[in-house]
Amino acid sequence: MVEALPQAAAPAPVMVPIRSIGPRERERIAQHLMALKPHDRYLRFGYAASDEQIQRYVDGLDFDRDELFGIYNRRLDLIAVAHLAFAPDDQLKDCAEFGVSVAEHARGRGYGARLFERAAVMARNEGVGMLFIHALSENTAMLKIARNAGATVVRSGSESEAHLQLPHATLDSRMSEIALEHYAEVDFQLKTRAKQFWAFLATVQEIRSGVRAARDQSSP
Repeated sequence: MVEALPQAAAPAPVMVPIRSIGPRERERIAQHLMALKPHDRYLRFGYAASDEQIQRYVDGLDFDRDELFGIYNRRLDLIAVAHLAFAPDDQLKDCAEFGVSVAEHARGRGYGARLFERAAVMARNEGVGMLFIHALSENTAMLKIARNAGATVVRSGSESEAHLQLPHATLDSRMSEIALEHYAEVDFQLKTRAKQFWAFLATVQEIRSGVRAARDQSSP
């Protein structure tokens, strides 16, 4: 009788630093969105947004009402951006809408799902009871994220709408959001310092190369 070998435990998911984005990051947001290909812009906005339309969207972002957060690479480029839009003051406060975009080279890493999870926690802690996603029906990646999170998806021709019922906030959910934000801020500061160091090192190397070249030219 052959004994079955014990199965290896599944590796623990790697924590992804997701940082809140403020109004000083408008340029980075615009750069990220404008780098999207036409079809990706179509899926994100529901139409083939031009650079001018994207710029108007970025200029009109309300950072006091809504929440934006994203994932940065080592060069501090935004490779994924999520927009959690809350209802205006004169509308129902119990709902919020989620939108997301991920740079082409950063896909397949689960960033969209992680951003949706973060949005759900944030919305829950803000007292939101229902999180919505309005997407084109062909945006299968976005709808899959919603379904995997337990959202109900309703299709109406070329468009689909997903809604996820959120539980009430708890002390654990609030502490989890604080811890995740702190982790992301520490990660961002480390990346900032590393980028500054490499820029300084590159300047030093240029100076050394210039001194070496001048010395060689002055040599008999």
